[in-house]
Amino acid sequence: MSEPVARPGRSDVDAPRPVVRPGGASETVARPVDPDVDLSDPEERAELRPSPWPVLAAIAAGGVLGALARHGLVVAFPHEAADFDRATFAINTSGCLLIGVLMELVGSVWAGRRLVRPFLGVGVLGGYTTFSAYVVDVERAVEADAPGTALLFLFASLAAALIAVAVGSGLTARLLRSRDRTRDRTRDRSGDGSRGGSRDRSADRLRGAAHGAGEVRGGR
Repeated sequence: MSEPVARPGRSDVDAPRPVVRPGGASETVARPVDPDVDLSDPEERAELRPSPWPVLAAIAAGGVLGALARHGLVVAFPHEAADFDRATFAINTSGCLLIGVLMELVGSVWAGRRLVRPFLGVGVLGGYTTFSAYVVDVERAVEADAPGTALLFLFASLAAALIAVAVGSGLTARLLRSRDRTRDRTRDRSGDGSRGGSRDRSADRLRGAAHGAGEVRGGR
């Protein structure tokens, strides 16, 4: 007879696990566990995982908005197969610029908001920007005997997208740092003003007390 396989108990599941760090070093890290959930039970363990449906709904809604915006621009600015597709170029460049801005805001201003990045990043900007149309435009330009236009569109779009991400991220990070410095200076000035007001009130009370003591001595 085969021996029964023992299921891991709470102590086994909750026990610290070795974690390998870069460079080969390892250390034991205790995992935080909800004491009311038995991790050996799949149904109870599932309670710790947030539902994916709000994230999927946010991505779908954002994707619809982004794709509609891109379609509207492409229809408003059509082009021939041999021409440089200015609409798709502008869409991808502006979308990458906004992605750079968004990543800075998600990491600082909107940190901890679960649906912001799926909705705006994966959804809106993911539906707005397009890699497929970019590749199709290159292929159509080659088929239309315009290899120069195809190469220009191929490399110009890639370079503009990378530059746009760097510019959007850098400018946003600089603005956020400037905002933080302004807040710190305002906080420091308000703190100095309150401390100065306290010192003035204390000095007034001391002068009043000295004046009262002088009147008492004069009355005597």
